[in-house]
Amino acid sequence: MIRLALAALLLAAPVAAETTAHGVSAFGALKYPADFAHFAYVNPEAPKGGTLKTRSTFAQNTFDSLNPFILKGEAPAEVSLYVFDTLMVRAMDEADAVYGLVAESVTWPVDRAWAEFRLRPEARFADGEPVTAEDVVFSLDILKAEGAPRYRIAYGAIESAEALAEDRVRFTFRPGASTRDLPMLAASIPILPKHWWEGRAFGESTLDPLLGSGPYRIGAFEPGRTIAFERREDYWAKDLPVNVGRWNFDRLEYEYFRDYTAAFEAFKAGAYEMHEEFFSKIWATGYDFPAVNDGRVISDTLPDGRPAGTQGYWFNTRREKFADPRVRQALGMAFDFEWSNRTLFYDLYQRTTSFFEGSPLAAKGAPSEAERALLEPLMEHLPPEALGEAFVPAVTDGSGRMRRELRAAGVLLDEAGWTVGGDGKRRNAAGELLTIEFLDDSPTFERITGPYIRNLEQLGVTAEMRTVDAAQYQARMKTYDFDVTVARMPMSPTPGVELWNLFGAESAAAEDTLNLSGVANPAVDALIEAIIGAESAEEHAVAVSALDRALRSMHLWVPQWSKASHTMAWWDRFDRPETKPPYSRAIVDTWWFDAEKSAALDARRGG
Repeated sequence: MIRLALAALLLAAPVAAETTAHGVSAFGALKYPADFAHFAYVNPEAPKGGTLKTRSTFAQNTFDSLNPFILKGEAPAEVSLYVFDTLMVRAMDEADAVYGLVAESVTWPVDRAWAEFRLRPEARFADGEPVTAEDVVFSLDILKAEGAPRYRIAYGAIESAEALAEDRVRFTFRPGASTRDLPMLAASIPILPKHWWEGRAFGESTLDPLLGSGPYRIGAFEPGRTIAFERREDYWAKDLPVNVGRWNFDRLEYEYFRDYTAAFEAFKAGAYEMHEEFFSKIWATGYDFPAVNDGRVISDTLPDGRPAGTQGYWFNTRREKFADPRVRQALGMAFDFEWSNRTLFYDLYQRTTSFFEGSPLAAKGAPSEAERALLEPLMEHLPPEALGEAFVPAVTDGSGRMRRELRAAGVLLDEAGWTVGGDGKRRNAAGELLTIEFLDDSPTFERITGPYIRNLEQLGVTAEMRTVDAAQYQARMKTYDFDVTVARMPMSPTPGVELWNLFGAESAAAEDTLNLSGVANPAVDALIEAIIGAESAEEHAVAVSALDRALRSMHLWVPQWSKASHTMAWWDRFDRPETKPPYSRAIVDTWWFDAEKSAALDARRGG
């Protein structure tokens, strides 16, 4: 009998060890122990109160809905940030770690084939109803079924969610999926109240304030102009370690402006009181108004430890005229960054060269043996340049005379079949003009795009800048109705599943994703899989660098510029922690209203 029992034990399938913890990360140990009191970058004694008036700095310049989770309508992005809790929340001084919010713990096996979260019994929605596992299941299911396409793509590797008990929910991940990042992804799903949505059409835009369990509720709003968020005194999680010292303002007010110049003038007049400056000329020359000179307005440069992201002119490769990478490379060669930086930007920027600019993961020089091992089996889908030196845009002399660069660009266009006719215009074999429309919703880029267009015209390209209103711009971007547009894509310090939304083939075919260029390439998909499936930080770094090489060889964009800082200005009503986390501005959630400063400011402004 003993022998039979031992044999049965030996033949039984091994049981994978499981880990239960207060947080989870992609690689390595967590920075904060289970009994941590608060994040290191907050002031745990920060007072509550006051109002922060600022401007919406997300892509949209208007809104006509309050539902940020669907394709229809335009909703303020701030709704999902402040109104809805998640199972866990990111620490902004770690590259990839999340810690318990609605969930007090998470359990996962060695292979991370699933993740099980235990919910806190005290978690409540703003109407007092408990947050349960059924709400979490409902949230995943409704976002995948009726949410904007970006949710279906992002959560595609999550096969299902199951409520094991009122306070326990298990996510099962798709067999064959790379699972390293999936527990963190599941932990970040916004939790929607199932009871509130019963009888409501989730897929329709609405101006009914949505119910959540987060630190703020939606207050007064005027579509397209203003929206306020009111801090909930009864917020169930206000004393949790992940929230101590955070969410200090009683009220957040966001103004929407369709014109950047009008927004800046409103800031100078005190119509709103926190402003991030995105234009080097204004930062260099525009901050000499009286309130800055006498100290009522503070201007400062805050360090930014995040990768700089991928700002540039993005080609829409869904359009046939941009299908040939030689065309895209040639058009990119006509942008004179050095002249722009010296003449327009006061030498405040550095040229972006990588899709992971500012990150140690960016490709440099020739590929390593490990990178070649990833790239070589995929070369039938990539330009040969992917195995050479990582592509870097040519450096001009900054004089504005680009004879050498334009001559080389003309050769590439000739090779691609776009030749110059007697009228000086470039046409293909079918006689079609090579035309480019630069789409934007603000005239602020005209001083930058205008000189670029003049260089393109020297190449024989017919180009123009088209400025449309915010609503039309957003509608066209959702359906990729553009030739070229300007956008900045932020990148995670530890890139992972979000890359599907940026460069995956599925996102190229869906509406309203961040895959602006329409990348649909098997090699790119394979490299994203390698990134997500990496089992060590070293493997991850190799895969990201290989993806960077592949993308750069495809000439999907004309890289612009970057800086490792936030240029900020604010009326002197606020105070901030001594330490800023490297991966966030951390203004809205860690700064606070200083009553004494505010009273002094009002006295100086005449009440």
